[in-house]
Amino acid sequence: MIEEITVNVDEKLAVDKFNVDEANPHIVLVDDPDPAEFDKLILCCPAGLYKRSPEGDTSFDYAGCLECGTCRILCGSTILEKWEYPQAGMGVSYRFG
Repeated sequence: MIEEITVNVDEKLAVDKFNVDEANPHIVLVDDPDPAEFDKLILCCPAGLYKRSPEGDTSFDYAGCLECGTCRILCGSTILEKWEYPQAGMGVSYRFG
């Protein structure tokens, strides 16, 4: 008999620690980003940082960034004004638990 294994991504991400550099965001979007490009990031960001409300308003928060570079690879030349790794001691600290 094969036992089904399930993984709750939210629980796994909750063990990680984030040191957020409030004074120096490592990801900055352009003013008025292209909706189609933004939709790519809604679908592909593993941390779910890019969101659209039912009214159509977009939001983004770099604080929970996993530093994977997905947004940079998909849309770096279109809607990202800045993407860089956080300064030393800042950003995500992965913890396995």
